[in-house]
Amino acid sequence: MANYYIQISTMKKIFFLFLISTTTLLAQKQDITLEDIWVNDTFKTEGLESFHAMGNGDFYTILNHNQSGTYLDKYDYATLKKIETIVSGNDLAGIKYFDDYTFSKDETKLIIGINLEKIYRHSQVGKYYIYDLDSKKLELISDQSIQEPTFSPDGKKVGFVFQNNLYVKNLEASKTTQITFDGVKNKIINGITDWVYEEEFAFVRAFDWNSASDKIAFIRFDESEVPEFSMDVYGEELYPNKQTFKYPKAGEKNSTVSLHLYNLNTKKSGEIKLSNAKQDYIPRIKWTKEPNTLSVITLNRHQNNLNLLFVDGNSLKSTLVLNEKDAAYVNITNDLTFLDDNSFIWTSEKDGFNHIYHYNKNGKLKNQITKGAWEVTKYYGFDNKTNRIFYQSTEEGSINRSIYTIGISGKNKQKLSKSIGNNSAAFSNSFNYFVNTFSSTNTPPLYTLVDAKSGKEIQEIKNNFNLSEILTKYNLSPKEFSTIKTKNGEFNMWMIKPNDFDKKKEYPLFMYQYSGPGSQSVKNTWNNSKDYWYYILAKEGYIIVCVDGRGTGFKGRDFKKVTYKELGKYEIEDQIDAAKELGKRNYIDANRIGIWGWSYGGYMSSLAITKGADVFKMAIAVAPVTSWRFYDSVYTERYMQTPQENPSGYDENSPLNFASLLKGDYLLIHGTGDDNVHVQNSMRMVNALIEANKQFDYFSYPDRAHGIYKGNNTRLHLFKKMTNFIDNSLGEPDNKELQIKK
Repeated sequence: MANYYIQISTMKKIFFLFLISTTTLLAQKQDITLEDIWVNDTFKTEGLESFHAMGNGDFYTILNHNQSGTYLDKYDYATLKKIETIVSGNDLAGIKYFDDYTFSKDETKLIIGINLEKIYRHSQVGKYYIYDLDSKKLELISDQSIQEPTFSPDGKKVGFVFQNNLYVKNLEASKTTQITFDGVKNKIINGITDWVYEEEFAFVRAFDWNSASDKIAFIRFDESEVPEFSMDVYGEELYPNKQTFKYPKAGEKNSTVSLHLYNLNTKKSGEIKLSNAKQDYIPRIKWTKEPNTLSVITLNRHQNNLNLLFVDGNSLKSTLVLNEKDAAYVNITNDLTFLDDNSFIWTSEKDGFNHIYHYNKNGKLKNQITKGAWEVTKYYGFDNKTNRIFYQSTEEGSINRSIYTIGISGKNKQKLSKSIGNNSAAFSNSFNYFVNTFSSTNTPPLYTLVDAKSGKEIQEIKNNFNLSEILTKYNLSPKEFSTIKTKNGEFNMWMIKPNDFDKKKEYPLFMYQYSGPGSQSVKNTWNNSKDYWYYILAKEGYIIVCVDGRGTGFKGRDFKKVTYKELGKYEIEDQIDAAKELGKRNYIDANRIGIWGWSYGGYMSSLAITKGADVFKMAIAVAPVTSWRFYDSVYTERYMQTPQENPSGYDENSPLNFASLLKGDYLLIHGTGDDNVHVQNSMRMVNALIEANKQFDYFSYPDRAHGIYKGNNTRLHLFKKMTNFIDNSLGEPDNKELQIKK
């Protein structure tokens, strides 16, 4: 007999909707189907449209679409009411619908993007227009499809990239100037990042305007010597196409990067010499509050020695302002914030937990603003009117997120969020208001407008109470949070038991994990699609468990970085030990334990079925890394150094080298169009298993990328396949109730 409840927060109270499951009610309730999850979107939550906080006043904008066109609407934070429609697609000649927009700093002009085509994870190319809100004039920036058009701060110019070269368009003269001339695909890139920077340093635009709008700093990538990777794209033509791109694997040649500055007054470009502080990576550039001072972050290839430099925009000489080192690696963030006096806010793990620091303009520490055995998980910004900082943290437990404000002095800290679970904030530009998004494992997403000074909830914006009502019709079990102790520590865990759980019975155990550095799978948030799949499995008699072992995040530097130079070693020890501990419980059948994961999690499940073959009866690996030698340089070397320096770290934790240990059932799945974790990983695992004379199951999804989602029924097909495999491996021999009919 199970009690399932959903906690619902409102502005003034929290009340519980109890879904009481008795034996009689269970018979009357519906069972979740895979079609409910992957076809019908039965459990889809309602969210807020993506909105942009305006710079002038407490307003925000939302891009709304309907059959008549696209509308950019302006709303008031204080009332949440629509003030006006700033621009309608019906008023733009030839542009009924548009996909993207950016304001100029004074918000009198817009860049409007149409026909956007995705390139990789963050990058896209498209046609872009300038729209003047006063004159109603619409002007095409370029006849070509371009990337990253960006207003100068004075709104009179736009910088953009076309075919790997950087351009500037003067809007007053309607004249375009080409700044670089050597851009060539797969050789030279100006102002846009290469594949590995985009994927691992998470940015695309590699140029930045100074505040006086007369200088542009940009990064040049020479990837001529970077090895190429190619993938066949099968498509629907008679012959497959070949996609070729530069992909530096661990230990291989990276792009040679250099930093340049173009002066619009002199129309000259010069290379910025980083002198003795020159390093292998330039993961961030940003102009400071001083129009002639550029900040640059550089990293060595091991990524454990970071420099913050200030560059003089006239002499192009650099000065070292801050150096941070770590025995393992230093994280790159977007938290660097310059104040009016050019002092700056910085986040760091240097005291063992991620916290906020304030430095003067010369890089001398003024004070550590936040302190404690907890992590700052998001820095929202600084309000120069009140000298207060706003941030998100784990102060209410590592699986929760709460919103706080604190004085820049480190005093007068105030909690702004009300409910325990996952809180995130979207602040107005003035920091007078924020929209709080809250959810927990028992509460579907709830959106409220909050006064940022007091934390008082002003108004509920949107809830998902309808979803709560829908869920009362289904057989669900609660997700129970706890910890599990092994010989190597105590780890966060969640568990979902069968609806009619009886502690006197034995149940098969199915484990899920991701386990990657700094990740978190055990967190107090609302269901994702996989959770509903777990409810299906639980209904059919499986116990589902997730454990975050060593190497995962939000429990301090040492807990996360213990895996340095040994990716996979400690993580798989913790999954094996957790499975053993769970197997000792009377209600778990230790002979029927399975595990699965995707990407890093697929790597882990492949290690589990080999190194942990005596514990795990089955494993599913989706898009797994099977050797870190095959993965990209920036990610892999951050945690492992190079294969040349650390061969044992790579080989002793590669499932390729333990294929002969396989005993149980192993399902290997990969998309052939995966530009991130290449299908090469699975092919090499297949060969290793063949050489070891081991039987296994393998399935490929043609042309699907890392997420394996392209196509109407792809996810449905994938989860049917995995469900059948689990049942055939862990289910009772004479009980095939879970089998999904083809």
